[in-house]
Amino acid sequence: MTKTNQLIAASSNTVAAACGAGFQPAGRFVIGLLLLAAVAAAQSLDPSLLTKPLSESWPTYSGDYSGKRYSKLTQLSQSNVKSLTLAWTTRVTAGAGNGVPSGPAGGGGRGGRGGFGGGETIVGGEGTGEATGGMGGGGANIKGSILQVNGILYVSAPDNAWAVDARDGRVLWHYFWKTKGGTHIGNRGLGMWGNWLYMETPDDYLVCLDARTGKERWHKVISDFGEQYFSTMAPVVIGNRILVGTGDDLDAPGFLQSFDPETGDRQWIWYSVPMKKGDPGLETWPSLDAARHGGGQVWIPGAYDPETHLYIFGTGNPTPAYTAGNREGDNLFTCTLVAVNVDTGKMAWYYQTAPHDTHDWDATQTPVLIDGDFNGRPRKLVATAERDGYFFVLDRLTGEHLLTTKFAFAANWAKGLNAKGAPVRDPGKDSTVAGSLVSPTNGGSTNWPPPTYSPDTGLFYVPEHDGYAMYYLTETDPRGAMGLGGKEELGVGSLGSFLTAIDYKTGKIAWRHEYPGQGGGGGGSGLLTTAGKLLFGGDAGGNIVAYDATNGKPLWHSHIGGISNAPETYMLDGHQYLLTAAGDTLYAFTLY
Repeated sequence: MTKTNQLIAASSNTVAAACGAGFQPAGRFVIGLLLLAAVAAAQSLDPSLLTKPLSESWPTYSGDYSGKRYSKLTQLSQSNVKSLTLAWTTRVTAGAGNGVPSGPAGGGGRGGRGGFGGGETIVGGEGTGEATGGMGGGGANIKGSILQVNGILYVSAPDNAWAVDARDGRVLWHYFWKTKGGTHIGNRGLGMWGNWLYMETPDDYLVCLDARTGKERWHKVISDFGEQYFSTMAPVVIGNRILVGTGDDLDAPGFLQSFDPETGDRQWIWYSVPMKKGDPGLETWPSLDAARHGGGQVWIPGAYDPETHLYIFGTGNPTPAYTAGNREGDNLFTCTLVAVNVDTGKMAWYYQTAPHDTHDWDATQTPVLIDGDFNGRPRKLVATAERDGYFFVLDRLTGEHLLTTKFAFAANWAKGLNAKGAPVRDPGKDSTVAGSLVSPTNGGSTNWPPPTYSPDTGLFYVPEHDGYAMYYLTETDPRGAMGLGGKEELGVGSLGSFLTAIDYKTGKIAWRHEYPGQGGGGGGSGLLTTAGKLLFGGDAGGNIVAYDATNGKPLWHSHIGGISNAPETYMLDGHQYLLTAAGDTLYAFTLY
């Protein structure tokens, strides 16, 4: 055990003794000092972890840069996963008050002590405190990835961040950002560099915190709040660059930016639509003005290839989203998989997965980097399962198209594939006054919660929903409507939801596991695979489930409520933990 681990363990034992003795405020003050000492002693993030196969830590959004969400840990296996038990549970509380309720939040397994003590709450922000974004009264909803570095979990929700002891769930500190307002739809997680944490806020700031104390170092504006941008993406730290994206539901241009992790100064910006005459892609828009108002927001983290220095990510829908009268053409670089050189901010290649999207399906799913055989020879690949129901494999060095298949069997919006392997939109499936029956629904055949890939099975796993909706055109002006306006949607049924395994070499479905329950919902929180031949995900019944990764057979489950983020795993003190969240509550499972 390292000196840091000894200190944290000693602090944990002291806190446990204090809990048993019923310590009052003075005792709790001492406990707080011990916990702060423990986290302050924690080592900073070793950047080499980010380029190694994912194992004991979880240092970035997808665990490592590959986007696989595949862990090399093997302690949990198909033979023993049925013995998983709850180690601890902790409920976090958003807002300017204490970090968690005083007293236990529930529990099981070792001690069941989760939730005692809130640590210090640090308050920052540019708002007055009047706007809460729905988060000021404790309504945290943990949707994003949780970092685990040196025994500390770093957790986030809109306007809030917490440091939590990964062994027992105690909150060590809590940071609260007083917002100006904006869209509080979610926060996808934190980024880390050395001892510094980075968080985007809904009112468009990049905030840098000291990971040891939660104290704010600086904050910087990353987009124009007045233009209704809102920021939810987990920052991705690559070397001395913080990659940051934003969202916007109006007719504003999308972009990816890089910031200096020490100073917060912007290093470069890449726009996802043409912004001036001569920019590439302008010929795919009817005018420069249409392009400059064309959307393509960057709001989900991508994957990074250290060999080529290419950051590969997806862009969002064009705007106006549903009424295409003023944007005829393919509308580059919206709904596109893009590779940008992180050193220069210059685009190396692109592949548009949905030319001229008219259903707000985006291409913002997490891409997955795969090193494997393809057509009989080794290739460096990138694969993505898109919201529009299609699965793609490209050469990640060049962007060469290699494969397209339809993974969602109900998808009916395309007439076929073009010469580049991209789906060709059927105009008859656009929104119409009389209504058009379309699959998928606006929510997509899948959505932003991350897929996973296992090199053990060679399978790419993704939640699949086969729903139908009527799309009605409500704005008949040929100029269209702004942003997401101009249509109404009525869901009319579903053929079910599935956990779907795709053979990346052929694009064929290896197997489908239908989620139980009427309507068949499930899997919407994201997935995880491990070297123990396990696949983890949530279902619509409020269960966290372990499946056999080879065939989708359920092996274990625990009913904890609606799973709100993708499960993760980490190793501490000889124990492999499974971590997930249900709304405002963290659950950690392990073997005993």
